[in-house]
Amino acid sequence: MKAMILAAGRGERMRPLTDQSPKPLLEAGGRRLIEYHLQALAAAGFTEVVINHAHLGEQIEAFLGDGRRYGLHIRYSPEGKRPLETGGGIHRALPLLGPSPFLVINGDVWTDYPLARLRALPISGLAHLILVPNPPFHPQGDFVLEAGKVLAAAPTERPQASLTFSGIGVYHPRLFSGCRPGAFPLAPLLRRAAAAGQVSGERYSGDWMDIGTPERLTQLRRRLAGREVLPGGENTA
Repeated sequence: MKAMILAAGRGERMRPLTDQSPKPLLEAGGRRLIEYHLQALAAAGFTEVVINHAHLGEQIEAFLGDGRRYGLHIRYSPEGKRPLETGGGIHRALPLLGPSPFLVINGDVWTDYPLARLRALPISGLAHLILVPNPPFHPQGDFVLEAGKVLAAAPTERPQASLTFSGIGVYHPRLFSGCRPGAFPLAPLLRRAAAAGQVSGERYSGDWMDIGTPERLTQLRRRLAGREVLPGGENTA
C-alpha cells in the first residue's frame, strides 16, 4: 500500500508562521510536523509516499529530498500557487498512487494512531475513515459511525453519535471516478459514498491533535517537551 501526505494547504490560520515556511515544516518537539508522519509510516512498513504541495512547496522538497534518510521513497505532486483542495489534490496524484487502495493523512495533524493496522485492512468499499472524539473547537463533528459503517446522516441529526474525521483514511481510486481535474473538496465524495454504504470507519481514542493554529502548535510543543516521541507513535517520559 502506498501513502500520501496532504501538504498543500496555505496555512492561513497559522500566519505569520507560514509566511516564510510551509506548515508541514513547522517544528515541534525537535522535529518538523511532517517528519512525524514519515517516521511513523516507515515504522509501519510503508515504503512509497506521495506528498503534494503548493505554498512554498520547494522548501518541502529541499528539506525532505527523496526520502532516503527516512527509509522511504518520496515522490511529489506539485500544485503550483493555487492549491487544489483535498479532493483535487488527491485526484491529481492518482497516477502516482496506482490502482490499489492507498492511505492518505493530513500533514497538519499529530497522532499516535498505529498506521500498520491500515496496511492489512481489507477495503471492500470505497473508503475507510479514522474518526476521533469531537475536539472542543469542532463540537458538532463530521460523521456518524454505527457498527463500523460511516453513515450519510448529518451529525446534527444524531449528535450523540457524531465523531470528527481525523484526516486519516484509506481510499480506493474508484472513489474519484467521474472527477475532473481541478480544485474540489473531498468531503462531498465521502458523503456520497457513505450514502451508498461504501464507507467503513473506526473510532480512535488515542493521541490526536489538529495543528491548525499557532495556539494548538504551542500546545503540541508543550505536550512534547521533556518526553521522547518514537517512530510509530510510542511515547516515553
